[in-house]
Amino acid sequence: MTGPTVRKGGFSVRVDVRATLVCAGLLLVASGVSVVLVGTGDYRIAPLDVLRTLAGHGTAGQRFVVRDLRLPRVAVALLIGSALGMAGAAFQTVSRNPLGSPDVIGFGQGSAAGALTVIVLLKGPAWQVSAGAVAGGLLTGLAVFLLARREGAHGYRLVLVGIGASAVLSAVNSYLLVKADFVDVARAVVWLTGSLDGRDWNQVWPLLGACTALMPVLLAQGRALRMTEMGEDTARALGVRVERVRVTVVLAAVLLTAAATAAAGPIAFVALTAPQLARRLTRSPGVCLLPSALMGAALLATADLCAQHATGSGGLPVGVATGVLGGAYLLWLLVAERRAGRI
Repeated sequence: MTGPTVRKGGFSVRVDVRATLVCAGLLLVASGVSVVLVGTGDYRIAPLDVLRTLAGHGTAGQRFVVRDLRLPRVAVALLIGSALGMAGAAFQTVSRNPLGSPDVIGFGQGSAAGALTVIVLLKGPAWQVSAGAVAGGLLTGLAVFLLARREGAHGYRLVLVGIGASAVLSAVNSYLLVKADFVDVARAVVWLTGSLDGRDWNQVWPLLGACTALMPVLLAQGRALRMTEMGEDTARALGVRVERVRVTVVLAAVLLTAAATAAAGPIAFVALTAPQLARRLTRSPGVCLLPSALMGAALLATADLCAQHATGSGGLPVGVATGVLGGAYLLWLLVAERRAGRI
């Protein structure tokens, strides 16, 4: 449902009413779940009390629990979900394939390999683990892109190369775990599960900086990405520098994925499911970067809320919840693609 066109000077933007409404709805869902999530825990706080505390009221105990303990965790969840959702939409657009998400084509495994190298071989502290995850994800993204680059890194070539890289990196990660001692294995397994436990403001600020720097880069390439979906020859005829756009998008998406993985470990399937769900809600045939980011934030916050209520003694790591839900969605997607004759 396309709405009016807003013009100012030589600049014009066509407003998609349905996409705007979907974005507003997802923002409300993410905000509402976040308020409930902040109040969830051994020390329960009612949603209205959470809002009053965030507004500067509430008791000293409530302010400590909300602002110092739980708000950073929720902020990390929203930022990771947004980053993975937008990165997944970018990869799926570049590859023209619904399976072209970072966790399927190996970038998550690359980040895990970088982190495990620091944990097992270098015995590094937490900040070095995060740096290793970013470096591993970036190197994996570069390698996959270069190996799939012949005649353009898109389609099933990118997905197949990425799946192969993921298999190799999984073997490397398994080897590192086998060679590690008990303490390092326990530390690595906690990181590999993908958990928001213990997240604080030290994880929020670097992740917020990465999202602030990289998301506008992807959004700025939205128009060029829509043109490339019409075909590379058509896009070039319209003045789009296809190869530069592709490199920019892949680099920004890889860095977003690596930053998200560094903050909380590899959280599976958010990058796969969020863009597809956003596209179905907006009914948009093209790029859905902003709706995908908001869908990712809502999905991860909801998954964390479900994980905290899944067991009576504590909660599950959020990576377990997203893995179960995302795995079911992946099976459904594969069946749908097979029936459509695309695989």
